[in-house]
Amino acid sequence: MAKQLSEQLADLSVHAKKAEDAEAAAKKETHDKVMSRWEQARADATAATDKVNQRMQSVGDSVAKDWNARKAKIAADMEALKAKVARKKQELDAKRAESEAERLESDASAAIDYAIASVDQARLAVLDAIAGRIRADEARQAA
Repeated sequence: MAKQLSEQLADLSVHAKKAEDAEAAAKKETHDKVMSRWEQARADATAATDKVNQRMQSVGDSVAKDWNARKAKIAADMEALKAKVARKKQELDAKRAESEAERLESDASAAIDYAIASVDQARLAVLDAIAGRIRADEARQAA
């Protein structure tokens, strides 16, 4: 036997812990990535607003009033369009994401069930091996 059974069980424990840690890290990484994108979007929006404000300051009062009205109209139209598109996309994306999440959770659940069964079978095999060793030692001593 290349490795002691206890070493193999320790390896199994390490792998199970890595799987647990990977699940926890994946949840955090996803959140961090979302937050990173959110921060970038906020920075972009702030820069765009600053750029518009700088333009506004450089334009005279009469032009600024006209510009403000146009800007508000365009912004409102764009926001309405973006909201409509986002709603439709979100509805579709949510359905797809939910379906995919359920499938992946089912796959993970099956893999965990299989791992549990494997660990239980490994425990039985370890106890069987120990019992076999005890019988062999007893037989050797009796001979």
